[in-house]
Amino acid sequence: MTEYGFLSTFPPTQCGLATFTTALMASLVRPGVDTARVVQAVEELRTVADPVVGNLVAGDEVSARRTAELLGRCDVAVVQHEYGIYGGPDGDEVLGVLQALHVPTILVLHTVLSDPSPHQREVLEAAAAASDAVVTMARTPRQRLARGYEIDIAKVHVIPHGAPPLPAVAARDETSRRPTVLTWGLIGPGKGIEWGIEAMAHLRDLDPQPHYVVVGETHPKVRIHQGEAYRTALGERARELDVEPMVTLDARYLTSEDLAELVAGADLVLLPYESTDQVTSGVLVEAVAAGIPVVATRFPHAVEMLETGAGRVVPHRDPAAMAAAIRDVLTRPDLAAAMRRQAATIAPTLLWSAVGERYRRLAAAIRTPGAAVRRWDA
Repeated sequence: MTEYGFLSTFPPTQCGLATFTTALMASLVRPGVDTARVVQAVEELRTVADPVVGNLVAGDEVSARRTAELLGRCDVAVVQHEYGIYGGPDGDEVLGVLQALHVPTILVLHTVLSDPSPHQREVLEAAAAASDAVVTMARTPRQRLARGYEIDIAKVHVIPHGAPPLPAVAARDETSRRPTVLTWGLIGPGKGIEWGIEAMAHLRDLDPQPHYVVVGETHPKVRIHQGEAYRTALGERARELDVEPMVTLDARYLTSEDLAELVAGADLVLLPYESTDQVTSGVLVEAVAAGIPVVATRFPHAVEMLETGAGRVVPHRDPAAMAAAIRDVLTRPDLAAAMRRQAATIAPTLLWSAVGERYRRLAAAIRTPGAAVRRWDA
């Protein structure tokens, strides 16, 4: 039996890391065989309920010591690293926890910047030095670590972001159905959805016209500071471009089952993200694992994952290029079918069951003194 300790944001917090940790824990911990506990990274103290056993409160040294104590009772600690979730400049308060741990530790990197500030580089290097294994979710961030950081690259492993299996859905009537272009996830500036809406203006001549569906709540941190201003601006932009009938902004919270059905019914997934530095996208992984053709801006994870032909990459902030790629996928059944076939070859390695097994093997290896730890490349 192995007890895993997780340090991360965690539900009810709404963010990608919380969702990731929930899914990783479910795939890694075998019922009746393993156990798990979670210390939740928060900005203020919260009540806890199983599997959460404690809080790491930003700016609270007592909670940091308590976190190290709680994780130190486990066999393996799995720590999510993102600059914005821990206290201190660039989240440097997590370093005290990592350096106090005396159990095998896996550090999971969600962001590896190509041009970090000196302090950002220092924080990441110190976090990696205090860990027994480091995980990136693609080759690109590992290459960045090798080129630009003082890190023992031999301890860096590439294990992809996981994706749930896609449930069976009813057959669709293809004779008169409007093609669906789908974007989903927490919404806020930087998601580039305005460029997707502008791309629809270039596709009005298609018959039937595509339906651009954007599903997701506004990111909680965005809502605190900006309310629903971004979503309102998106609606106004659709009206200005006279594509309002082609665009649906769906702010509902969807269960995983509802979202899976929506993804399965999509003809194309559009990721118009503005970031040129993004090395991890759970939405991208889930789209490819579902076998849905993807059109994405040229952020690093998309370039790497779609290089085999499972989708197309286009320049950032270029609605004409985005529309041209969408048009190709929607009007060329041969191209869409080829993308689906390529995605199908990748999908088995992306399922959470496969990803969890790789983390389980890595955890077992670092628990064995003197063991040679096999490095995986995605």
